[in-house]
Amino acid sequence: MKRVILGMLTIGLLCSFGFISKNDKTASSIIRLLNTTIEERIAEQVAGIKELLKTNPKFNDEIAFLLDMRIMSGKNRFFVYDLKNDRIIDQGLVAHGIGSGLYGELKFSNENYSYCTSLGKYYIGKSYTGEYGKSYRLHGFEETNSNAFSRSIVLHKYEKVPYEEQNNIICNSLGCPMVNETYYKRIEKLIDASKGNIILDIYY
Repeated sequence: MKRVILGMLTIGLLCSFGFISKNDKTASSIIRLLNTTIEERIAEQVAGIKELLKTNPKFNDEIAFLLDMRIMSGKNRFFVYDLKNDRIIDQGLVAHGIGSGLYGELKFSNENYSYCTSLGKYYIGKSYTGEYGKSYRLHGFEETNSNAFSRSIVLHKYEKVPYEEQNNIICNSLGCPMVNETYYKRIEKLIDASKGNIILDIYY
């Protein structure tokens, strides 16, 4: 009986890989999902940011904000990264858009009224006072987030986002990266003190 079950599992796996081989995009996505670690994903994003900075002197070349949507929302996944010394200097929780889903594999969109998080690199623009107090406008400069400004996607705080990590998912936004008030105060200081626009990178 064990041999039969093992055989069926083997056939299932072979069929799965056979299906994947027909769809390179799906295959690369699944393989990446299974094999990459948090550190590897950070290293990949940092490399891209450093390339961007070579030709864009207006951006801050000392720190960047990295948001890893592969990590569940109840765990720290908003990283403040020191680009000069290649290390994380702060981290906290961040909510994603309700349209992206709650559990399992998330979906992302650049469309208006999708209420999804949009992947890609942004730069943090001017602050304004809105429904959630002081917030920062986000400008996307990739095809995946080019509508960020028109969608009113901003970086803001919200009192119901917890400060401590937990095993459950946290509340969701309408598409904005939304953080705890205490954590927000720390990143607010960094943004306001920065001479250049800080890069914020949302990835999966």
